Amino acid sequence: MRLPLIFHSLHQRLQKMFVKRTEGGESATPSIQDIAGRLAEEQQRLRQLEATTTPKERTILVLGSKCVGKTTAINKFFDREEHATRPTLALEYSFGRRIGSGKSPQVMNVWELGSLDNAEQLLEVPMRTHGLQQLAVILMLDLSQPQRFWTDLECAYKGLRDTAQQMMEKVTPELREILEQRTVERVGQQNKDSEKLDPLPFPVIIVGGKYDVFSGFDPIIRKHTCRCLRSMAHLIGGALLFYSQKMPKLAKVLRDTICHLGFGSPAHPFRSHVVDFNEPLCIWFGTDSWSKIGDTGAQSVERIGATFGMEVPQLQLEKQKLKETTDPAKDPGFKELVIDEIRSQKNEELAGLMRDVLLRGKFESVQT
Repeated sequence: MRLPLIFHSLHQRLQKMFVKRTEGGESATPSIQDIAGRLAEEQQRLRQLEATTTPKERTILVLGSKCVGKTTAINKFFDREEHATRPTLALEYSFGRRIGSGKSPQVMNVWELGSLDNAEQLLEVPMRTHGLQQLAVILMLDLSQPQRFWTDLECAYKGLRDTAQQMMEKVTPELREILEQRTVERVGQQNKDSEKLDPLPFPVIIVGGKYDVFSGFDPIIRKHTCRCLRSMAHLIGGALLFYSQKMPKLAKVLRDTICHLGFGSPAHPFRSHVVDFNEPLCIWFGTDSWSKIGDTGAQSVERIGATFGMEVPQLQLEKQKLKETTDPAKDPGFKELVIDEIRSQKNEELAGLMRDVLLRGKFESVQT
């Protein structure tokens, strides 16, 4: 049963409370005790209904640019304070548990993908473990590097799309119909652009991180970057939000959004609708359109990327020129006394073996 039907049924029942028919057919005003009793019964009935209709478990997948604040946002949501946030190596899991008003526990699974490089198999883990029915994705991009983030955006989108297509081929016809109907509702049944979109079968929220840095950029760069992100979010049937941990108002919106995706409340985490590139964007599902974004009309991923690349040239860095990832074994954040001692001992043994091999090779070469 959907919420509008629930409220309609509750309204009808409340109307009946205030009219009590006597045996002779005359109406009588119920006492305060009767009204209180019936309200208590209705509240109990609604709790039971919520317990049976509200999903007991939901899953959020967080992925995107490196060092954009994914781990920090998750830690802040769970009220976990860390003096030094450790880099996410591959795929990390967290969960939250809450008791709803219906007294039934709700569980939120949070998966964080550390890197988009060769992440196809890792993307399958949360989708196959929990399914697509209660999955939501938060895609965080680094706004402080507009000359580089398109690669991350395109890579993440293609990985999500390919994995979702593989799984959609294996789901039952009933589940496929449910996912397609939810997608239509999310984009908007009356959306005139619906036939020109390529939405994913689960909600995706694109989060532009480090807005505090981005807000100081040249207006032309901000304009083209915002148009690119709006176009991409609209194409995939997603939402768009700009965020900075240093700006409490934006941090609260992201926190409310995570709570909405994981537990279903608050019902409307985006309390405003902002499309001005001079302000932090805040655009909910199905509220944008190609005509509002610009005069370019409907676009594809390739066209969006090509247009953005001409307006904001992207840096094509070779992998060998990229900053090498710090060895986790030498990172103080991953310090483990026992393991580190054993590793040091094994390194010394390996170094000794290498010396012996070199000496043996030199000795044999002298003999010959």
